[in-house]
Amino acid sequence: MKLFIINGPNLNMLGIRQPEIYGKSTLKDLEKYVADHCDKLGFETEFYQSNCEGDIVTAIQNCYKRVDGIIINAGAYTHTSIAILDALKSVDIPAVEVHLSDVNAREDFRKISYLRLACFKTISGKHFDSYTEAVDALKEYLTK
Repeated sequence: MKLFIINGPNLNMLGIRQPEIYGKSTLKDLEKYVADHCDKLGFETEFYQSNCEGDIVTAIQNCYKRVDGIIINAGAYTHTSIAILDALKSVDIPAVEVHLSDVNAREDFRKISYLRLACFKTISGKHFDSYTEAVDALKEYLTK
């Protein structure tokens, strides 16, 4: 089975951007952490990061009939992008929304998620483990 892991705007700045919230680990560290977990479970992984909304939409569309599950941290686009929501709905691939920080304990606007409408689960506030819990949730969902 294959998982596509999408990271949106500013996640390429992990390790530099607000380390008091996001920590000092980098995006490459995150990808290795998730890939190692997926390897143990027999999942093939593909990672993607973009700061551009349209590129994320295209990446989701390119998943059609190619991957079994999507994990998405759309960053700030979570709270604004109906286009990404529509892309997730259009491919009809099981998806989990993730966030490194606890978005419900932050600014009010971060509590709004358009993506949640297309995801069967949301996991936030567990740093890198938000992603590994998403992998586990997809494994359970896909093997029912």
